[in-house]
Amino acid sequence: MQPDDSYLRAVSAATERAVAAAEPIRSDHAGADEALRAEVERWVDGHADDLVALSRDLHANPEEAFAEHRSAAQAAELLRRHGHDVEVGVGGLDTALRASVGSGGPHVAVLAEYDALPGIGHGCGHNIICSAAVGGFLAVASAATGGRVSLFGTPAEEGGGGKEHLARAGLFDDVDAVVMLHPFSHDIATHPFLGRRQVEVVFHGVAAHAAAQPFMGRNALDAVVATYQGVAAMRQHMPSTDRVHGIITDGGKRPNVVPDRAAALFYVRSAEPGSLRDLASRIESIAHGAASMTGCGVELNWDNNPAYLPIRHNDALAARWAEHQARRGRTALPRGVVPEYLTGSTDLGNISYRLPAIHPMIGLGDPNLALHTEEFAAAAGSPAGDRAVLDGAVGLALTTVDYLVDAELREAVHAEFQAAGGPLDVPSYFD
Repeated sequence: MQPDDSYLRAVSAATERAVAAAEPIRSDHAGADEALRAEVERWVDGHADDLVALSRDLHANPEEAFAEHRSAAQAAELLRRHGHDVEVGVGGLDTALRASVGSGGPHVAVLAEYDALPGIGHGCGHNIICSAAVGGFLAVASAATGGRVSLFGTPAEEGGGGKEHLARAGLFDDVDAVVMLHPFSHDIATHPFLGRRQVEVVFHGVAAHAAAQPFMGRNALDAVVATYQGVAAMRQHMPSTDRVHGIITDGGKRPNVVPDRAAALFYVRSAEPGSLRDLASRIESIAHGAASMTGCGVELNWDNNPAYLPIRHNDALAARWAEHQARRGRTALPRGVVPEYLTGSTDLGNISYRLPAIHPMIGLGDPNLALHTEEFAAAAGSPAGDRAVLDGAVGLALTTVDYLVDAELREAVHAEFQAAGGPLDVPSYFD
């Protein structure tokens, strides 16, 4: 039985009205002059076939996290065809890549993702992310801007935390700012993404014959069920932005044996680093309480892959993105126009607490598209996806150029980052 969609239809109608009434975002900074902007934009439009072909190729040949060998090779091949040296296998990850041009001065990294989802391929549109990033990098590299620009191919965004692995390997140590984009249902300059941790909760009980001697057992499955119910009861008392969802991964072997082992896996999401840490603590309390109730032992295995922090957006840099999208006929909305619970998590959040970053959303033409669906995957390989590649490449390139040539913009970008709390020690934050 399908859920009633009345609420979803009401949200869609309200969002449509809010989008129509939204004011365009304006930047307080001049950025590059028009001649340089036009040069960069011409480069992208002049190489549209190459960029769209890369996007379509990745879309037709999806590869999952840490296995994106063909995808990385295709991106590297296009970069080499345009005269750039490419390192594949950087930062300890076989499918990570790096290309750089320039030296000295400010350093901007343009980030590419290219992993796909099991079963539905590019249901998050990473083929667009990669192709737009490659195009943005190449367009900047073609212009005389001073400073340095790099393209980083970052594997395994879908749960693997590739960017965090690369950060811990030192790849971002000499980078001053980061730019990337993400396809979505709408054009948005700064859309929130939630921090995310994952925890496996394993209970150890005592096996016994469930009919003859149940009193000699301690039921690990009962502990898992109590934990699941405890999480459900907690949801009423969480901030509206937070999410917890889980599955039982081990419930025992046979009905006539009291399970001596049972396990569940939970994803824990929150909009702020501090509230994510608090929510994780509450999950631990529930699990320990369930262990006490049932007489079982418990172990909590946090973050087999790195935790994801929420995104800290840089508004000064995002406003430049919005200005450049306007020249492509797009209106990049401010935060809050599209409901903020229409979101997920990304490892870009971890980088955004190390240095200034943007992660704007670029629309694929259908306001009802939802990420991680077959419909989104189809849109990512459609003409609307092709247009997003080109418009996105222009936006990334021109935002990067602005940062490289406009000293006042750079000062504002870093002042905003410091005012927001400056860099965070990400690896130790949840210790």
